[in-house]
Amino acid sequence: MKKIIILIPVFNDWDSLKKLIFEIGETIKEIKKDVVFECIVINDASTINQPLLNKPNNINSLKILNMKKNRGHARCNAFGIRYVNHHEKFDYLILMDGDGEDRPIEIKDLVNEMKNNPENSIVAKRVKRSEGRFFQFLYFSHKVLTYFFTGKKVNFGNYSSLTKNDVKILSDCPSLWSSYSGTVKKTLKNLKEINSTRGIRYFGPSKMSILKLIIHSFSIIAVFKFQVFFRSGLLILILFFLNNYFGAISETIQILLIIFNITIFCVSLREKKEDLINSSENLANIREIKH
Repeated sequence: MKKIIILIPVFNDWDSLKKLIFEIGETIKEIKKDVVFECIVINDASTINQPLLNKPNNINSLKILNMKKNRGHARCNAFGIRYVNHHEKFDYLILMDGDGEDRPIEIKDLVNEMKNNPENSIVAKRVKRSEGRFFQFLYFSHKVLTYFFTGKKVNFGNYSSLTKNDVKILSDCPSLWSSYSGTVKKTLKNLKEINSTRGIRYFGPSKMSILKLIIHSFSIIAVFKFQVFFRSGLLILILFFLNNYFGAISETIQILLIIFNITIFCVSLREKKEDLINSSENLANIREIKH
């Protein structure tokens, strides 16, 4: 009997969480009975009181971990990974957002891939998105920029399944405090993929603004900062020798590259292992939903 824990961060979006928990319960009805599911919700110091939550019968356990201070989505995941590694018995950990954009129906695909490749972690590769054309263009630009400076295709978000061994590895990575997907791509080898369609939020507008997308993009790139510095340095050197041919254009690009690298270095300072290790101090209490 395999045990799968589903980790879900939430901040104020309780209506979406209620619907998500219900749909997870409906989805796992169709999965064979040799798998036990539990859910752990990380309440990121919500300012809205928790509503009455119901635990579906086929979810073995539902816990709410209430945090003292709001730390943000990425750091909730980082804390959750460390918490599960140190305090829970499990075989696999599934991370997903709590707003419906990570579709519960795809849990079946993750479980099937687990059975085919039990020793590998799995990421949900985005093959179709639900946002408008302009935002999709910005997201495509983010992927191109990331690949150009790091040589890595980071085409997934939080939605993924981790093996117990990979949870242990990630739980001590300082970069996890800043970027989950970047850390997974850098640290874990032989990742498997499933195709994933980004769903539509259950309630309210998307919380991913242009500014948050930029921060998200730079946080991923900062995980690979040494590759970025090397590639940028090489490009600056090439442009320096081309100054006589391209003049002000070459000089402008060099200045922009220097500014970009300074920005990446500053973002990389968010990767604090001490804060990651001490993240458990932000846990206020644990509430278990019995029914």
